[in-house]
Amino acid sequence: MKTQQTQLHLHHPHRHRGRRQRLALLATAGAAGFLLLAGASPALAQSAPGKPAAPAAGMSKDELVARGKYIVSTSGCHDCHTPWHVGPNGPEPDMRRALSGHPQAMVMPPAPKLPEGPWLVVTAATNTAFAGPWGVTYTANLTPDPESGLGKWTAKDFIETIRTGRRMGRGREILPPMPYPVYNNMTDADLTAVFTYLQSIPAMPNKVPEPRPPAAPVAGKS
Repeated sequence: MKTQQTQLHLHHPHRHRGRRQRLALLATAGAAGFLLLAGASPALAQSAPGKPAAPAAGMSKDELVARGKYIVSTSGCHDCHTPWHVGPNGPEPDMRRALSGHPQAMVMPPAPKLPEGPWLVVTAATNTAFAGPWGVTYTANLTPDPESGLGKWTAKDFIETIRTGRRMGRGREILPPMPYPVYNNMTDADLTAVFTYLQSIPAMPNKVPEPRPPAAPVAGKS
């Protein structure tokens, strides 16, 4: 599978968390604009991030699913978590595999080495694998498959992942290009709606690889 390159211009990339957050925002800047469209409706009162989402409890499951689908569809989730293919109108998300993450059968070779300069990130043609200063990351399976997706997660696990930038709020760090610092601006009510929608879509068994760490620096080079 050939790879394509994405241009990002960053200065002094470091691997500490603050830089990772900024890189996540830059790598998926378009998602931030879409989030402006995802403000809570009158039925979802604007609770501050981290506050209990009481208004969501007053909504029916169908209303939560509809709200969550709207947010997912307008917040760039399909841009990375749904594998892309070339359709009749050109490159587009393959909705037959909606939100199933990086295909487990697509084993990526080592990322090509980029020369020093403004080119920083390499992406797979499916837009589900990314290589940069943080290492190699693969987009997660967001479907409710119990073994490879979110089937065993709770809404609390999902919300704490976004709030802390760690898997289930206590696991490994969420790596670029996932723009969780942007999604952290969502209310608990909206995150609950997103999770409810994700639990309603078809479960797709698809075990996504674990991230790869950055290549070890060559001796004598910083």
